[in-house]
Amino acid sequence: MLRPEPYYASDDRMCDLVCDRHAVLQVMSRFGIAPGFGDKTIAEVCTENGVDAPTFLAVVNLLLNDNTGYPVEAVSVRSLTDYLRNAHRYFLDFRLPSIRRKLIQAVDCSLEGISFAILRYYDEYVAEVHKHMAYEEQRVFPYVESLLAGRPQSDYSIDIFRRRHDQVEAHLRELKNIIIKYYPAGGTNYLNDALFDIFCCEGELASHNAVEDILYIPAVEALAADTAVGAREEAPQERLSDREKEIIGCVARGLTNKEIADELCISTHTVITHRRNIASKLQIHSAAGLTIYAVVHRLVDLSEIRRTIDKG
Repeated sequence: MLRPEPYYASDDRMCDLVCDRHAVLQVMSRFGIAPGFGDKTIAEVCTENGVDAPTFLAVVNLLLNDNTGYPVEAVSVRSLTDYLRNAHRYFLDFRLPSIRRKLIQAVDCSLEGISFAILRYYDEYVAEVHKHMAYEEQRVFPYVESLLAGRPQSDYSIDIFRRRHDQVEAHLRELKNIIIKYYPAGGTNYLNDALFDIFCCEGELASHNAVEDILYIPAVEALAADTAVGAREEAPQERLSDREKEIIGCVARGLTNKEIADELCISTHTVITHRRNIASKLQIHSAAGLTIYAVVHRLVDLSEIRRTIDKG
Protein backbone atom coordinates (compact mmCIF):
# COMPACT_ATOMS: atom_id res chain seq x y z
CA MET A 1 0.00 0.00 0.00
CA LEU A 2 1.33 3.41 -0.96
CA ARG A 3 1.88 5.71 1.97
CA PRO A 4 1.09 9.44 1.86
CA GLU A 5 4.07 11.64 1.08
CA PRO A 6 5.91 12.83 2.99
CA TYR A 7 5.36 10.06 5.50
CA TYR A 8 8.06 9.27 8.04
CA ALA A 9 9.11 5.85 9.29
CA SER A 10 11.34 4.62 12.10
CA ASP A 11 14.36 4.06 9.80
CA ASP A 12 14.34 7.64 8.46
CA ARG A 13 17.01 9.95 9.84
CA MET A 14 15.78 12.35 12.50
CA CYS A 15 17.85 15.18 11.02
CA ASP A 16 16.09 14.75 7.66
CA LEU A 17 12.72 14.93 9.40
CA VAL A 18 13.63 18.17 11.18
CA CYS A 19 15.14 19.80 8.09
CA ASP A 20 12.18 18.79 5.93
CA ARG A 21 9.50 19.85 8.41
CA HIS A 22 10.80 22.16 11.11
CA ALA A 23 7.39 22.18 12.81
CA VAL A 24 8.37 18.79 14.24
CA LEU A 25 10.60 20.65 16.71
CA GLN A 26 7.48 21.27 18.81
CA VAL A 27 6.71 17.55 18.84
CA MET A 28 10.29 16.72 19.80
CA SER A 29 10.18 19.20 22.66
CA ARG A 30 7.01 17.68 24.09
CA PHE A 31 8.55 14.22 23.93
CA GLY A 32 11.70 15.53 25.65
CA ILE A 33 13.96 15.04 22.61
CA ALA A 34 16.74 17.61 22.20
CA PRO A 35 18.85 18.30 19.08
CA GLY A 36 22.38 16.93 18.71
CA PHE A 37 21.49 13.44 17.49
CA GLY A 38 23.78 13.35 14.45
CA ASP A 39 22.68 11.02 11.64
CA LYS A 40 20.77 8.59 13.84
CA THR A 41 17.41 7.21 12.78
CA ILE A 42 14.13 8.22 14.36
CA ALA A 43 13.98 4.85 16.13
CA GLU A 44 17.51 5.24 17.52
CA VAL A 45 16.87 8.79 18.77
CA CYS A 46 13.60 7.74 20.39
CA THR A 47 15.24 4.77 22.10
CA GLU A 48 18.06 6.93 23.48
CA ASN A 49 15.53 9.39 24.90
CA GLY A 50 13.19 6.78 26.35
CA VAL A 51 10.41 7.66 23.89
CA ASP A 52 8.06 5.14 22.31
CA ALA A 53 8.93 5.41 18.60
CA PRO A 54 5.54 4.30 17.20
CA THR A 55 3.80 6.94 19.33
CA PHE A 56 6.26 9.62 18.23
CA LEU A 57 5.68 8.69 14.58
CA ALA A 58 1.92 8.61 15.05
CA VAL A 59 1.95 12.21 16.32
CA VAL A 60 4.43 13.37 13.68
CA ASN A 61 2.55 11.86 10.74
CA LEU A 62 -0.80 13.07 12.06
CA LEU A 63 0.34 16.66 12.50
CA LEU A 64 2.53 16.93 9.41
CA ASN A 65 0.48 14.93 6.95
CA ASP A 66 -3.01 14.90 8.43
CA ASN A 67 -2.65 11.14 8.37
CA THR A 68 -5.56 9.83 10.43
CA GLY A 69 -5.07 6.17 9.55
CA TYR A 70 -2.35 5.36 12.08
CA PRO A 71 -3.27 2.20 14.03
CA VAL A 72 -4.38 3.15 17.53
CA GLU A 73 -3.14 -0.16 18.93
CA ALA A 74 0.41 0.92 18.06
CA VAL A 75 0.17 3.99 20.29
CA SER A 76 1.45 3.98 23.87
CA VAL A 77 -1.11 5.63 26.15
CA ARG A 78 1.65 6.28 28.69
CA SER A 79 3.86 8.11 26.17
CA LEU A 80 0.94 10.07 24.77
CA THR A 81 -0.15 11.14 28.26
CA ASP A 82 3.36 12.44 28.97
CA TYR A 83 3.32 14.25 25.61
CA LEU A 84 0.03 16.00 26.44
CA ARG A 85 1.22 16.97 29.92
CA ASN A 86 4.32 18.57 28.41
CA ALA A 87 2.12 20.36 25.86
CA HIS A 88 0.08 21.83 28.70
CA ARG A 89 3.22 23.22 30.31
CA TYR A 90 4.30 24.69 26.98
CA PHE A 91 1.03 26.55 26.44
CA LEU A 92 0.43 27.68 30.02
CA ASP A 93 3.98 28.50 31.10
CA PHE A 94 5.53 29.73 27.84
CA ARG A 95 3.40 30.35 24.75
CA LEU A 96 0.39 32.15 26.23
CA PRO A 97 2.37 34.39 28.65
CA SER A 98 4.71 35.27 25.78
CA ILE A 99 1.83 36.42 23.58
CA ARG A 100 0.45 38.56 26.41
CA ARG A 101 3.80 40.31 26.86
CA LYS A 102 3.88 41.06 23.13
CA LEU A 103 0.31 42.38 23.19
CA ILE A 104 1.17 44.73 26.05
CA GLN A 105 4.12 45.99 24.04
CA ALA A 106 2.09 46.30 20.85
CA VAL A 107 -1.16 48.01 21.82
CA ASP A 108 -1.35 51.80 21.76
CA CYS A 109 -1.72 52.94 25.36
CA SER A 110 -3.30 56.22 24.18
CA LEU A 111 -6.26 54.12 23.02
CA GLU A 112 -6.94 53.19 26.61
CA GLY A 113 -10.39 51.68 26.19
CA ILE A 114 -9.49 49.54 23.18
CA SER A 115 -6.16 48.42 24.63
CA PHE A 116 -7.80 47.43 27.90
CA ALA A 117 -10.58 45.55 26.09
CA ILE A 118 -8.08 43.56 23.99
CA LEU A 119 -6.02 42.55 27.01
CA ARG A 120 -9.13 41.68 29.02
CA TYR A 121 -10.44 39.55 26.16
CA TYR A 122 -7.10 37.77 25.96
CA ASP A 123 -6.94 37.19 29.73
CA GLU A 124 -10.46 35.72 29.70
CA TYR A 125 -9.40 33.40 26.89
CA VAL A 126 -6.28 32.29 28.80
CA ALA A 127 -8.46 31.59 31.84
CA GLU A 128 -10.59 29.29 29.64
CA VAL A 129 -7.49 27.42 28.47
CA HIS A 130 -6.32 27.04 32.09
CA LYS A 131 -9.73 25.63 33.05
CA HIS A 132 -9.75 23.24 30.08
CA MET A 133 -6.27 21.90 30.78
CA ALA A 134 -6.83 21.77 34.55
CA TYR A 135 -9.78 19.47 33.92
CA GLU A 136 -7.53 17.15 31.93
CA GLU A 137 -4.86 17.21 34.63
CA GLN A 138 -7.27 16.66 37.52
CA ARG A 139 -9.85 14.31 35.96
CA VAL A 140 -8.77 12.79 32.66
CA PHE A 141 -5.14 11.95 33.37
CA PRO A 142 -5.83 10.37 36.82
CA TYR A 143 -8.52 8.26 35.13
CA VAL A 144 -6.00 7.14 32.51
CA GLU A 145 -3.41 6.42 35.21
CA SER A 146 -5.94 4.18 36.96
CA LEU A 147 -6.47 2.27 33.71
CA LEU A 148 -2.74 1.87 33.22
CA ALA A 149 -2.57 0.45 36.76
CA GLY A 150 -5.35 -2.02 35.92
CA ARG A 151 -7.99 -0.28 38.06
CA PRO A 152 -10.98 0.73 35.90
CA GLN A 153 -13.31 3.41 37.31
CA SER A 154 -17.06 3.01 37.13
CA ASP A 155 -17.84 6.71 37.65
CA TYR A 156 -15.95 8.07 34.62
CA SER A 157 -15.13 7.25 31.01
CA ILE A 158 -13.11 8.93 28.26
CA ASP A 159 -16.40 9.46 26.40
CA ILE A 160 -17.29 12.12 29.00
CA PHE A 161 -14.14 13.97 28.02
CA ARG A 162 -14.98 13.59 24.32
CA ARG A 163 -18.42 15.15 24.78
CA ARG A 164 -17.08 18.18 26.64
CA HIS A 165 -13.92 18.55 24.58
CA ASP A 166 -14.44 22.09 23.33
CA GLN A 167 -12.14 23.71 20.79
CA VAL A 168 -9.98 25.96 22.96
CA GLU A 169 -8.47 27.76 19.98
CA ALA A 170 -11.83 29.28 18.86
CA HIS A 171 -11.64 32.44 21.02
CA LEU A 172 -8.04 33.01 20.01
CA ARG A 173 -9.14 32.96 16.37
CA GLU A 174 -11.80 35.55 17.18
CA LEU A 175 -9.30 37.83 18.93
CA LYS A 176 -7.00 37.59 15.92
CA ASN A 177 -9.83 38.62 13.57
CA ILE A 178 -10.84 41.54 15.81
CA ILE A 179 -7.30 42.95 15.79
CA ILE A 180 -6.88 42.44 12.04
CA LYS A 181 -10.22 43.97 11.05
CA TYR A 182 -10.97 46.60 13.67
CA TYR A 183 -7.85 47.77 15.51
CA PRO A 184 -7.17 51.42 14.57
CA ALA A 185 -4.56 52.00 11.87
CA GLY A 186 -1.02 52.88 12.85
CA GLY A 187 -0.03 49.53 14.35
CA THR A 188 3.67 48.79 14.63
CA ASN A 189 5.87 45.80 13.95
CA TYR A 190 5.18 44.79 17.54
CA LEU A 191 1.50 44.30 16.76
CA ASN A 192 2.26 42.27 13.65
CA ASP A 193 4.69 40.17 15.68
CA ALA A 194 2.00 39.52 18.30
CA LEU A 195 -0.48 38.63 15.56
CA PHE A 196 2.01 36.21 14.02
CA ASP A 197 2.36 34.42 17.36
CA ILE A 198 -1.44 34.29 17.74
CA PHE A 199 -1.68 32.67 14.31
CA CYS A 200 0.97 30.11 15.30
CA CYS A 201 -0.64 29.41 18.68
CA GLU A 202 -4.03 28.92 17.05
CA GLY A 203 -2.54 26.24 14.80
CA GLU A 204 -0.69 24.62 17.70
CA LEU A 205 -3.86 24.39 19.78
CA ALA A 206 -5.74 22.89 16.83
CA SER A 207 -2.98 20.29 16.49
CA HIS A 208 -3.14 19.62 20.22
CA ASN A 209 -6.86 18.92 19.94
CA ALA A 210 -6.30 16.69 16.91
CA VAL A 211 -3.83 14.53 18.86
CA GLU A 212 -6.39 14.16 21.64
CA ASP A 213 -9.35 13.46 19.36
CA ILE A 214 -7.72 11.21 16.76
CA LEU A 215 -5.06 9.39 18.79
CA TYR A 216 -5.50 9.79 22.54
CA ILE A 217 -9.23 9.25 23.03
CA PRO A 218 -9.40 6.11 20.82
CA ALA A 219 -6.24 4.71 22.47
CA VAL A 220 -7.69 5.27 25.95
CA GLU A 221 -10.97 3.66 24.85
CA ALA A 222 -9.05 0.57 23.71
CA LEU A 223 -7.12 0.50 27.01
CA ALA A 224 -10.37 0.82 28.98
CA ALA A 225 -11.89 -2.09 27.07
CA ASP A 226 -8.86 -4.29 27.75
CA THR A 227 -8.83 -3.30 31.42
CA ALA A 228 -12.54 -4.03 31.77
CA VAL A 229 -12.03 -7.54 30.38
CA GLY A 230 -9.22 -8.18 32.82
CA ALA A 231 -11.31 -6.83 35.69
CA ARG A 232 -14.21 -9.11 34.81
CA GLU A 233 -11.90 -12.10 34.77
CA GLU A 234 -10.50 -11.24 38.20
CA ALA A 235 -13.72 -9.98 39.77
CA PRO A 236 -14.92 -13.21 41.43
CA GLN A 237 -11.59 -13.59 43.24
CA GLU A 238 -11.62 -9.97 44.34
CA ARG A 239 -15.21 -10.14 45.58
CA LEU A 240 -14.43 -12.93 48.00
CA SER A 241 -13.80 -11.97 51.61
CA ASP A 242 -10.69 -13.20 53.39
CA ARG A 243 -12.84 -15.58 55.45
CA GLU A 244 -14.42 -17.03 52.30
CA LYS A 245 -10.98 -17.63 50.81
CA GLU A 246 -9.97 -19.44 54.00
CA ILE A 247 -13.02 -21.67 53.75
CA ILE A 248 -12.35 -22.48 50.09
CA GLY A 249 -8.83 -23.51 51.11
CA CYS A 250 -10.24 -25.76 53.83
CA VAL A 251 -12.68 -27.38 51.39
CA ALA A 252 -9.83 -28.00 48.96
CA ARG A 253 -7.91 -29.73 51.75
CA GLY A 254 -10.86 -32.10 52.24
CA LEU A 255 -12.19 -30.77 55.55
CA THR A 256 -15.84 -31.25 56.48
CA ASN A 257 -18.03 -28.34 57.58
CA LYS A 258 -17.54 -29.36 61.21
CA GLU A 259 -13.74 -29.56 60.80
CA ILE A 260 -13.69 -26.17 59.09
CA ALA A 261 -15.72 -24.69 61.94
CA ASP A 262 -13.35 -26.10 64.55
CA GLU A 263 -10.24 -24.91 62.69
CA LEU A 264 -11.54 -21.37 62.17
CA CYS A 265 -13.29 -21.15 65.56
CA ILE A 266 -16.70 -20.40 64.09
CA SER A 267 -20.01 -22.26 64.13
CA THR A 268 -20.99 -24.88 61.62
CA HIS A 269 -23.98 -22.73 60.69
CA THR A 270 -21.60 -19.86 59.83
CA VAL A 271 -19.52 -22.20 57.64
CA ILE A 272 -22.64 -23.28 55.76
CA THR A 273 -23.66 -19.64 55.26
CA HIS A 274 -20.21 -18.79 53.90
CA ARG A 275 -20.29 -21.76 51.53
CA ARG A 276 -23.70 -20.68 50.26
CA ASN A 277 -22.34 -17.17 49.59
CA ILE A 278 -19.24 -18.60 47.88
CA ALA A 279 -21.39 -20.75 45.59
CA SER A 280 -23.50 -17.70 44.70
CA LYS A 281 -20.48 -15.52 43.89
CA LEU A 282 -18.46 -18.11 41.96
CA GLN A 283 -21.27 -20.25 40.59
CA ILE A 284 -19.28 -23.26 41.82
CA HIS A 285 -21.25 -25.68 43.99
CA SER A 286 -19.07 -28.80 44.28
CA ALA A 287 -16.06 -29.46 46.50
CA ALA A 288 -14.14 -30.61 43.43
CA GLY A 289 -14.89 -27.33 41.65
CA LEU A 290 -13.81 -25.29 44.67
CA THR A 291 -10.62 -27.35 44.86
CA ILE A 292 -9.74 -26.46 41.26
CA TYR A 293 -10.56 -22.80 41.95
CA ALA A 294 -8.38 -22.82 45.07
CA VAL A 295 -5.40 -24.24 43.16
CA VAL A 296 -5.78 -21.82 40.23
CA HIS A 297 -5.98 -18.82 42.56
CA ARG A 298 -3.32 -20.10 44.95
CA LEU A 299 -5.60 -20.30 47.95
CA VAL A 300 -4.08 -23.64 48.88
CA ASP A 301 -0.79 -25.38 48.23
CA LEU A 302 -1.06 -28.31 45.84
CA SER A 303 1.00 -30.45 48.25
CA GLU A 304 -1.73 -30.07 50.90
CA ILE A 305 -4.30 -31.52 48.51
CA ARG A 306 -2.02 -34.41 47.64
CA ARG A 307 -1.50 -35.20 51.32
CA THR A 308 -5.25 -35.18 51.82
CA ILE A 309 -5.75 -37.53 48.89
CA ASP A 310 -3.02 -39.89 50.14
CA LYS A 311 -4.50 -39.76 53.63
CA GLY A 312 -7.92 -40.56 52.27
